[in-house]
Amino acid sequence: MNDPIDGSFSIYGEQVTSRLLIGSALYPSPAIMADSIKASGAQVVTVSLRRQQNAAAGDDFWQLIKGTGLKILPNTPGSDSVKEAVTLAQMCREVFATDWIKLELIGDEYNLQPDPFALLEATKILMDDGFKVLPYCTDDLVLCQRLADVGCEVLMPWGAPIGTGKGLLNQYNLKTIRERLPELTLIVDAGLGLPSHACQALELGYDGVLLNSAIAGAGCPVTMSHAFK
Repeated sequence: MNDPIDGSFSIYGEQVTSRLLIGSALYPSPAIMADSIKASGAQVVTVSLRRQQNAAAGDDFWQLIKGTGLKILPNTPGSDSVKEAVTLAQMCREVFATDWIKLELIGDEYNLQPDPFALLEATKILMDDGFKVLPYCTDDLVLCQRLADVGCEVLMPWGAPIGTGKGLLNQYNLKTIRERLPELTLIVDAGLGLPSHACQALELGYDGVLLNSAIAGAGCPVTMSHAFK
């Protein structure tokens, strides 16, 4: 929830002052990634656990991430079943030593839309297992209500499909979720392409935004990080 005094908001009881959460994928180089993350002023960075054929490259990446000093938010990208998402979350908890998990469970490969039914099932399993789940979901009020019912304190509805950069396609839905779930921390995740899109999310009362492609795929990622900051 928002703190009107210092502008911070809570992620499962941990106060965060930067309203920008940033991803660590798709950058032109590891050095540009590190510089962009630093320039963003973010306090939370998302990371994905993937099988690495080159163990040294994987370790170098992990050292760069740890060197940022940011809070790690592991995610489960590419998961298309409850079993896969839960297993990957459990592996992330062991590797990254955190019970935070950004739960991605994809139902459609074309636009990477979350599967609402499997997402709710996996969220309940993980919450019962002691995870602090941040589910990536669509801007569906009933789904968000059901996720809150199983204990989620943070929800991450999309602004638009991942990587599209189209901004907030349905502001009415997002505004309704904010109004109906005033006690939750809400973070717009996916689809933002411009700093102005992030401003619109905050104008709707959202606590923060999470983005990756808009920065990593920009002509100058470091400059774009400054702009979003």
